[in-house]
Amino acid sequence: MILAGLEPRPSVLLKLFNLHYPGRAVTFQAVTRWLRGESIPSQEKLVVLAQLLKVEPQALRYGEVIHSAGSGAAQPYQQPPDEAMGSMERQTFDAFLQLTTAQRKIVRELILALIKVQPPQEGM
Repeated sequence: MILAGLEPRPSVLLKLFNLHYPGRAVTFQAVTRWLRGESIPSQEKLVVLAQLLKVEPQALRYGEVIHSAGSGAAQPYQQPPDEAMGSMERQTFDAFLQLTTAQRKIVRELILALIKVQPPQEGM
């Protein structure tokens, strides 16, 4: 957390994680157990944590830091680019990430309702 520029406190990670995680909010106790090494988050949550902390997910799970060949310097985690995602989708997703947790839940419910009304078609 310090290397990511965050104060190493459960409340700091709790707020940041719940702001960026699209699923059910986690509790203060869960984050405290993560930081103490008493429990390991699910893979889905580890990926979000890795993105927030700018490390590889396996560094969080196994305690390994990925180094570039020969440099010895830890490399920040970068999510692989999604070739299928166009500019409009990236802008929409970036805007979505700026929403509050409550607003994200509303958007998610809207998307799920739209899919029920008209399922996505091949190639879309």
